[in-house]
Amino acid sequence: MKKVSVKMLTGSAQTTFSPVAYLKQTARQLLQGCQTKAHDGTVLYTPDGRAHYAALWTRDFAYMVEYAGDLMPAEHIEACIRYLIKGQREDGVVPDRVRPDGVPVYVAGPESNPLGEPNLDNPMFLVFASDAYLKRISPSRRKSIFTEWSPALDKGMEWVPRSAQGLVFNNPEKPHSPYGFTDCIAKTGDLLMESLLYWRACKQMANLHRQYGERRQAEEYLRRARQVEQNLGRLWDEKTGAFLAASVHCRQVDIWGNAYALAIGFPLGKRKAPVQQTLTRRYEDYMWKGQVRHLFQGEYWERLLTPVPRDRYQNGAYWATASGWVMQAIHPVNPQLALRTFEELIADFQQNGVYECVHPEYRQLESYVVSACNPLGAARKLWAR
Repeated sequence: MKKVSVKMLTGSAQTTFSPVAYLKQTARQLLQGCQTKAHDGTVLYTPDGRAHYAALWTRDFAYMVEYAGDLMPAEHIEACIRYLIKGQREDGVVPDRVRPDGVPVYVAGPESNPLGEPNLDNPMFLVFASDAYLKRISPSRRKSIFTEWSPALDKGMEWVPRSAQGLVFNNPEKPHSPYGFTDCIAKTGDLLMESLLYWRACKQMANLHRQYGERRQAEEYLRRARQVEQNLGRLWDEKTGAFLAASVHCRQVDIWGNAYALAIGFPLGKRKAPVQQTLTRRYEDYMWKGQVRHLFQGEYWERLLTPVPRDRYQNGAYWATASGWVMQAIHPVNPQLALRTFEELIADFQQNGVYECVHPEYRQLESYVVSACNPLGAARKLWAR
């Protein structure tokens, strides 16, 4: 693959700067800076290096392992997965986060004011972290580790509420907090991003059970994955040429979800080209400094679980969390635009720092780890040798 590099002048000498190498080093530093010790000695990876989110958060940790796991000691990863599994609730609910004192928290938001019911996405992220870790260790250990962890993974996946069509479903009358990067948003009915996460976790669990577990369980996961493939079109918006975030509340085009579908290789069939065209044609409506809005510019979520001002946080700010997915989504049809995204993201990181989310009027929470890790995963696939 083509190696991305730009020439930079340093005094009288000209040197080569590699954006991929820079981002890798940035991610490594953030991963080192976000660690804290739990009560039992487990090294926990918190979402940021500022002690704002002072716990092991399932989805952030899973992103770190998936996109930058080679920068983390394997023993840390295994210990964190065990720490999360230990906090699983009896009914299968996977913790949203586990505190350093070992107390699991199942719902997004402050513990004194939780945002709806338990998050819908954490079982899938526990699968992603486990799958990425199992790929990393020796084949001789994989079977024993999966045998130990699979009951918890299966129980978590079984807990996720789904509609008759097999899509992840959020009850409008008693909503769960959905995907964690929209955990303030009351997306209800059949859900896009959450169903994509479920589909991907089903594919991974099917593969793991086929190799190390129960073949009948593998077939069941494949059946569930096929259901999502057959019915995701219920969220299709022909006018926009993209998928809506949800079928009841927040029937709005989800930029992150559409990009993620392409990035993970979800079988979109004839809808693949329209989604790619929409993301490239309307690029300026959701991108700023290489970072991605959840919705098109000027749009805001129709229903919230907690008040979020417009153009702030999950209701209009721009995030690097999703930048890599957009880069992967548009690269096949417009590689120059994908490269522009990466270069503008790196320039912003160099000039201003790595934040949770940004906006022309404000920046929130510096040293946010997955803002570097997630794009790194995409950049290495697209441009690193």
